[in-house]
Amino acid sequence: VKDDTGKDTQPKAKQKAARKNAGKTSSLRSVAVEAQRSRSFVKSRGRQRFIDPDADTKTLTAYCAAETYDIASAASLIKAQGYEVDPHQTGLYPQVIHVQTSDRPSEVKDSQQGDIFIFPSGTIVTWNVREREALKFVHQILPPCADNPHPKLLETEDLDYLADPSQETSSVVGDTIVLGTKALPTDSPSSSEASETDTTLAKIAFSSGLARSTKLAVLESLLSNYQSATREIPNMLASPRPSRLFTRSFILRKTGELLSIRAQLNLYSELTDSMPDIFWDSRHELGLGEYYDQVGRALDVGARIKVLNEKIGFAQEIANVLREQLSEKHGLRLEWAIIALIAVEVVLEGYRHWVEEGRTERLLREWLEREME
Repeated sequence: VKDDTGKDTQPKAKQKAARKNAGKTSSLRSVAVEAQRSRSFVKSRGRQRFIDPDADTKTLTAYCAAETYDIASAASLIKAQGYEVDPHQTGLYPQVIHVQTSDRPSEVKDSQQGDIFIFPSGTIVTWNVREREALKFVHQILPPCADNPHPKLLETEDLDYLADPSQETSSVVGDTIVLGTKALPTDSPSSSEASETDTTLAKIAFSSGLARSTKLAVLESLLSNYQSATREIPNMLASPRPSRLFTRSFILRKTGELLSIRAQLNLYSELTDSMPDIFWDSRHELGLGEYYDQVGRALDVGARIKVLNEKIGFAQEIANVLREQLSEKHGLRLEWAIIALIAVEVVLEGYRHWVEEGRTERLLREWLEREME
């Protein structure tokens, strides 16, 4: 309100209240815009959901370069490099090692650190970490604690991910992980720290699912190499005159390779388990088991395990045929050896009989000569 002189006569308190209300409106508008932007990450066409191609996604990568890692030794080696183990106090060490690194790709615009997760299955999973630093772990830091390392058979798998600050839960859309980073409702004063820990636990669940797929890819490669080495065996066995007789050492070696692949798939790992043991004691509201399953479904892990077991079964049939051939070959040799022994015995017996007959005839002649005298 203005007076006759044109001065503003509105009370200052009302002016401050107006500015405050305007500030609140602006803040709410910015929150709404940010929420709308985060919701726009996921698009839908009918029942199909997909990620906006223009969304700024990052990469998580799994590397499998060994059959297993000794986690205690790995933790010592990592600490010696200056990394902190389990910085967010997830409580999952020593089932998994979590470290953070500030070595980020140059195109990353925020200040978020990268994460590295190391699993006993011989696999590491990196979130937003440069390839050269990830390979430093694979080829330089971790080999001393690796059991049966296979750096030449290094398998890698990638997934994209993006953070959604408007969601409390995470999900997998296509081949992209939408990581919900909103804190769960809590009365704890340290809710921000709890939210950071919950996000790390979600990353561990997704990482475990991706590590499972990468470990399975290693076994698929091993079986593929095995099949390449034995591909011609069925044709050779079907030939009227097999051109090659397989040695005992060859058959035993191939049988051992096949049993090793089968054992790694079904016996010595958690590949066929519905959920790893580390998630059984986690809080139900975190949904870690569901995150693990979502990655498995996205990468067709269940179907791949079934197909791999079927291929191993077929390869086992070939190995059984080779063992039967080896047994038949060994049995045939034993039969010929027995025949040879019998023939030698017959010859010796005939010779002994001939000698005895000649001796008897000589004695009889001598006796007759004495009687004739």
